[in-house]
Amino acid sequence: MDLQREGKIRHIGLDSIDADELTRAREIAPIASVQNRYNLLDRAAENVLELCEKQGTAFLPWFPLGNGTLTGDAGTTLAAVAARHDATPGQIALAWLLHHSPVLLPTPGTGSPAHLDENLAAAHISLTEGDLAQLDALA
Repeated sequence: MDLQREGKIRHIGLDSIDADELTRAREIAPIASVQNRYNLLDRAAENVLELCEKQGTAFLPWFPLGNGTLTGDAGTTLAAVAARHDATPGQIALAWLLHHSPVLLPTPGTGSPAHLDENLAAAHISLTEGDLAQLDALA
């Protein structure tokens, strides 16, 4: 908080924390964002995400594509949803994150402009309630 008053930092973001740590940190200073591992198959930080939703805090999931496990054939459910939307499994995994919570801001890595375009296209995929139910059941 002193560093904010001194103008040395504007916002505070935390990485790899649990819900109790986030609660304690909020008692000290306003928290702008949390970055925890989170994706379609790894939802161990769901309680932290829920706390961020209640406070309007940005949640940046790292490994949003499961470090590559979601960009390939991650199972018949993900592949089937991807086929229905003429998309890749990775695009569906990103679209699920965007549908899952308004505070989630996935930041997948990319190695080329074409891959960047593919990732950005996930924002335009409208998953149905049926799609979401199928994907939610994967965890």
